This record gives sequence, structure tokens and C-alpha cells, in this order.
Amino acid sequence: MSARILVLYYSSYGHIETMAYAIAKGIEQTGASAVVKRVPELVPEEAARRHNFKTDQAAPIATPDELADYDGIIIGTGTRFGRISSQMANFLDQTGGLWAKGALIGKVGGVFTSTGTQHAGQELTLMSLITNLMHYGMTIASFPFSFPGLSEIKEITGGTPYGPSTIAGPDGSRAVSQNELDGAKFYGKHVAEITNKLVS
Repeated sequence: MSARILVLYYSSYGHIETMAYAIAKGIEQTGASAVVKRVPELVPEEAARRHNFKTDQAAPIATPDELADYDGIIIGTGTRFGRISSQMANFLDQTGGLWAKGALIGKVGGVFTSTGTQHAGQELTLMSLITNLMHYGMTIASFPFSFPGLSEIKEITGGTPYGPSTIAGPDGSRAVSQNELDGAKFYGKHVAEITNKLVS
């Protein structure tokens, strides 16, 4: 029996979206099923376009109740002043009913993020997301150093032991690097392997 894993994300400029699909590729390498969905945008459409948000994202909108339908959930959002985005926080704040029922206990959880610059709160954001997952009673999958790119020092790159990450640049113009994409794919595979073992 193969696992069914949700990659749930919020992405203003497309960096987290790109990471989400790389994670999904890694998941699918294990025979598990990857479902990519996003949380609703809270910024008015006119303001989003004015600030160059990426508004043409193909992933369907998730609903809080559907989280219980998956064996694993990997959550990604950009960092806002060292914390998670209000869009993701708003979505997670609607999961009280799932928490009350213990609907997510024992499921596998993982996280990923992006920032505009280095050392801009990536690890704090990831740990904040992990705290949510721990309150749900989920089993947390780390991003192990068996991925060689996690120790890369010859180039600017994201990546932490708490989850994969990317650096978007102060103006959002930096594309997700190959090392960051490789890390996201590796992480998806790693989380799926753990989840497959737990559901088999």
C-alpha cells in the first residue's frame, strides 16, 4: 500500500510553488501519490497584481478538513519577518476541529520555506510550522545531512536540517537554484519513504 501525501503551500512570487512541485517529484519516485494544493490568497487581487504576486498558479485550493485524508503532509510558506505568512496561518487556524478529533495524530509531517535574503528567519519559520504539526500529534520528518547539498558552502543556497528552503532575493528575482531543487526533491523522497513504511 503506497502513501498519499499532500504538499500544501502558500507562494507569493512562485518560489515556494516551484519547491512544492520539486518535492512532489521526489514523493512520486517512491511510488507514493503526491497531491499539490495551495491555501487561499488573502490579499485583494488588485493589490496582488500591483505588487507582482504570481497569480496564475495552477494548484487547486485546499480545504482544512481534507488534511485528514492524507497519510503525510508537507507544508511550505514564505517567511514574513521571521514567521509564517498570514495566509498559511489563517488556513492552519481553521484546523481546530481536526486537532480536537485527533485526526492528524500519527501522520508524517514536513516543512519548507523561502526568504528574501540569507539568515532572514528561515529556521524560525520552519520551527514555527513544526510546532503546528507537533500540536496535531504528527511525526516530524527532518531534512537529513545525507543530502550532500545541505553542506554546500561554495554558493549561496538555502537548506536547513529542519526542512528545505530557498532564497528569493530582496526583490524576488532570484530563481530557485539547482541545489535547492535537488534538496526539495530529496526531501519529498525522504518523507515519502518514511510514510510508506508507516502505512504498509
